[in-house]
Amino acid sequence: MADKDELHRRRLASAKESDEAVARIEGQGSYKLAFADNEFLLRDDLRAVRLQLEYLKPQLIMEQHNIDATIVVFGSARFLPPEQASHDLRIAEAELAKKPNDDRLRGQVKRAQIAVKNSFYYQQAQEFSRLATEHSLKRPDENLMIVSGGGPGVMEAANRGAMDAGGESIGLNIVLPKEQRPNPYITPEYCFQFHYFAIRKMHFLQRARALVAFPGGYGTLDELFETLTLVQTQKSEPVPIVLVGKTFWSRLINFELLVEEGTVEQRDLELFSIVDTAEEAWREICRCYDLKNGDHR
Repeated sequence: MADKDELHRRRLASAKESDEAVARIEGQGSYKLAFADNEFLLRDDLRAVRLQLEYLKPQLIMEQHNIDATIVVFGSARFLPPEQASHDLRIAEAELAKKPNDDRLRGQVKRAQIAVKNSFYYQQAQEFSRLATEHSLKRPDENLMIVSGGGPGVMEAANRGAMDAGGESIGLNIVLPKEQRPNPYITPEYCFQFHYFAIRKMHFLQRARALVAFPGGYGTLDELFETLTLVQTQKSEPVPIVLVGKTFWSRLINFELLVEEGTVEQRDLELFSIVDTAEEAWREICRCYDLKNGDHR
């Protein structure tokens, strides 16, 4: 009797099988299968195909694992863990003590002091992700997976906090001239690499149910304002957008000036909130979605 699975067995050769067959032929040249020919795929006029492939790979994997609701955490790649920042400061101060009149060493101490101050945001990003992931593990029906840019600094802290809680998280890394390696706290099967910023940002926002922005530079501001623009123009439904660090954001951007000059409406300032701590950021998201036990009391 024929195997009952015979009805469902694939009849046509797979692309992988065809590629393996062609690979056994020497001197392939233009005989290579198009989809297995890297030189062909990297041509400038194949950009549209590469864009589609770069979108599809993460999309299919996340659909396969039923990932449909995330919290995006943005922030500086340059912030250090508190323990590393304190260690670097001690070394800088020790060097300055040997040469107290050395201006270069004074500058190093000042930069190290700023790094210690900003390590607070690394710690807060780590704590926020821990809180969100713990909640998701306790209440699978309210699961919100952390996603970061996959690199160091605040991105690393976000993935690290999820791991601390015993959960999984996503990293959407980007190939840069100065190589950015994925941080070690990303769940390996959810560690993706991108060439195109546009496709990477699409994956950030496609499943985002909240966005938390810690202090950062041009990249953080780009991601934050693209999100605000999408919501303001109603290209995206509103989601909680929480900025962490009142002093930083108030010094960096005069949002009220935009209203005074008529470039945005007063209601546009209601698209986001500004808080100081991880706990406040998590409570804001819980309030928006009426999440149960969101206060962790």
